Amino acid sequence: MATQLLMPKATAVWLVDNTALSFDQIAAFCKLHPLEVKAIADGESAQGIKGLDPLITGQLSREEIAKGEADTNYKLKILEPKVRVPETKRKGPRYTPLSKRQDRPNAILWLVRNHPELKDAQISRLIGTTKSTIEQIRNRTHWNSNNLQPMDPVTLGLSSQIDLDIEVERSSRGRPVPQPGEGGDTLLPASATENLDIQPTVREEDQELDADKVFAKLSSLKGHQETDDEE
Repeated sequence: MATQLLMPKATAVWLVDNTALSFDQIAAFCKLHPLEVKAIADGESAQGIKGLDPLITGQLSREEIAKGEADTNYKLKILEPKVRVPETKRKGPRYTPLSKRQDRPNAILWLVRNHPELKDAQISRLIGTTKSTIEQIRNRTHWNSNNLQPMDPVTLGLSSQIDLDIEVERSSRGRPVPQPGEGGDTLLPASATENLDIQPTVREEDQELDADKVFAKLSSLKGHQETDDEE
C-alpha cells in the first residue's frame, strides 16, 4: 500500500524552519517543486500555514533527518505507518445475499405502490436490482406477478431506513407544491376563521320581553292566590 505524506506544504514549512535539509531534499520528500520550497524559505509562499512536525505524525525519524543533513544527495524515506487503514473500495452495485434475492420482487412492488415518485435508478440503488425487472413489475409482466406480495425493503433487510428516506427526499424536491383545493376539502386555517362575524342564534325565550304581558300574568297569578286564601 502506497504511503502518502500528510499535509505536504505544512510539513515543508516545518522542515525549512527546523532542519538543514536542502530545498531539493525537502521538495522531493514533500512532492513539491524546489522553487516552491525556496519561496517558503523566503516568506513569499505558505504565509499563515503552521508547520507540521513529521516526527510527531510518525512519518519521519530523527535518524532520517540526520542522514539527509549529512548527505545532500540522500533522499528522505517516509516511515511505514504503524496502523494500516484499508483503502476505500470503489462503490459499486449493492450486493444482495442469495438468501434475500428472492424477496427483491416483493420489495420492488412495495416501493412502486408506496413511493411512485421514485425513479427506476433510485429503486435499483436501494435494493440492487435491474431496471428491466422493475419495469416488468410495474407493468405486471413479471413471470411471478400473481404470487408477489408488497413487502417493506427495510423490514426485509434489503435497504436501510436512512437510504430510503434520502431517496424519497431527493425525488420530492422537484415535485410541485399542492395547490389549495387539490387535496379535497380541508379545514380552514385559524387565520381565516378567527375574525369571522358569526351571529349567535337567538331563541324566542331570549327575545325582549313585553312589559304589559308580564304584569298581566303577575296580576292573574295574584288573583288566584287571594281566592284560594278566602276558601
